[in-house]
Amino acid sequence: MIDWYNGTSPGQQVDESSAQERSECVLAYIPVVYYSTLLCVGVPVNILTLVALYRLAVRTQKALYVYLLALTGSDILSQLFIIFVGFLLETAVFHRDVPVLLLRSVSMMEFSANHASIWATVPLTVDRYVALCHPLLHRQISYPARARRIIAVVLTLALASGVPFFWWSDMWRVSRAPNSLDTALIWTHVTIIYFLPCCIFLVLNSLIILRLRKRQRQQMCQDESGQQLAVPSKLGKTTAMLLAVTSVFAVLWAPRTGVVLYHLYVSSVHNDWRVHLAYDLANMLAMLNTAVNFFLYCFVSKPFRGAVRDVLLFRGAPLHPRHPLHYQRNATNASTSSISSSKRSQREVTPLSPKRADIKI
Repeated sequence: MIDWYNGTSPGQQVDESSAQERSECVLAYIPVVYYSTLLCVGVPVNILTLVALYRLAVRTQKALYVYLLALTGSDILSQLFIIFVGFLLETAVFHRDVPVLLLRSVSMMEFSANHASIWATVPLTVDRYVALCHPLLHRQISYPARARRIIAVVLTLALASGVPFFWWSDMWRVSRAPNSLDTALIWTHVTIIYFLPCCIFLVLNSLIILRLRKRQRQQMCQDESGQQLAVPSKLGKTTAMLLAVTSVFAVLWAPRTGVVLYHLYVSSVHNDWRVHLAYDLANMLAMLNTAVNFFLYCFVSKPFRGAVRDVLLFRGAPLHPRHPLHYQRNATNASTSSISSSKRSQREVTPLSPKRADIKI
């Protein structure tokens, strides 16, 4: 990232030929300024997102906000481990002059947080697909308790998937060519963070779009025949939010995936300054993905904007979840009908008083 001492381990001396072959970072201190700004903006924004989503989750009792909470929490962990600890502390402050065991442990946690941040979007996509294509099944299986269990499984698997990357080689500083272990780790990495989730997003989002187009055609046919087919608008906004999140992820992470594979098969980051520059820029784009979801939510979701406004204005959230309106109407109608029926039965059963009997007679 910055043209400091570039050894494979702290305290190791490199010869002059290795120093001459080492690629220079042409960005100088720009990455430090960029990551510092991203951290100062991204962490407060994500904390604000976390509070707003928590209020919406308590208020609506929807599984959707549980998945978005997990995604936001994973983004915060990615910012802390990858940007703050990995880029700023280890590289910019300590110049990688820390014990190797600590370097590898932090690398493992970086990959775990990264995998959790990406894979938290997968159950959200599956939930939206089931909601659109199988609505009756969605009402049975989608609720906050199940969503929390699914997120717990996803986070556990993400933590376990980061363990092999304890042996990940630093592409900026390792001068040797990638060996078989590096090849296996790189392909595992790009498969977990990009190829596999993107395939899932592509298939499910395509099915969602096809279903929406089919509903639109049905609505047009019903309008022509004089009938109306109700299509919920909130479902479209939620789908638009999902499509925006997954599309931004696919765009921002594509350059890093390409540069990593280019480093593996064509030219090393350590030896070619152009690959070094491309790798730095690709990492900067990929980390931008951890701070943009707040703006996507604000652009798409009106309830989220209202929750953010309440948080910023220090307005208290309701203590109890607010049930949907039709449930309240049904409960009110049921209670009214029960009261009226009880009064009616009481008039039928209660005998008349003597005075009223005389009057009636």
